[in-house]
Amino acid sequence: MLRGINQQQIFEDEEDYLRFLSVLRECKEVSDYKLYAYCLMGNHVHLLLQEGKEPLDLIFKRIGSRFVYWYNLKYQRVGHLFQDRYKSEAIHDDSYHLTALRYILNDPVKAGICARAEEYPYSSAREYYTGESTGMTDTAFAETITGGHDALMEFLTAPNEDVCMDDARGRITDREAMELLR
Repeated sequence: MLRGINQQQIFEDEEDYLRFLSVLRECKEVSDYKLYAYCLMGNHVHLLLQEGKEPLDLIFKRIGSRFVYWYNLKYQRVGHLFQDRYKSEAIHDDSYHLTALRYILNDPVKAGICARAEEYPYSSAREYYTGESTGMTDTAFAETITGGHDALMEFLTAPNEDVCMDDARGRITDREAMELLR
């Protein structure tokens, strides 16, 4: 996940979203990663990907630097656009892969931006729900581990309270850290 510095907007207009998707596609070709899902929200980006020939830190550096260079030129600004480094967590099993997938695809729905995930134009949800392939997202893996398209759709549309990454655990205070250490 990439978040805008101070939680500021990353995407001001459609051109910004489209440029980020273009950068994502370019970097996918160079870094040879598998992209299972993406969702570009106003002030953050979710990516579900698997490293290819380059490590995760280089992938995110490549994506971030290409987009920020363009963004800073467009908006006549300097400096960082993204808060800290990217946030990530390892996915060790198929169950959590599917949970993260559903969480990412449904983020615009949970945010109240649209009624159905496939309506949101800056996400890979449409590729999963309608089969419209952009060639950028690997949807076959999720279908394989669920047993087919119908089973995947049943999982993706099931009521849930999915929580992933930073939503699951916020920063703790120094006092809470001391208690954990004790």
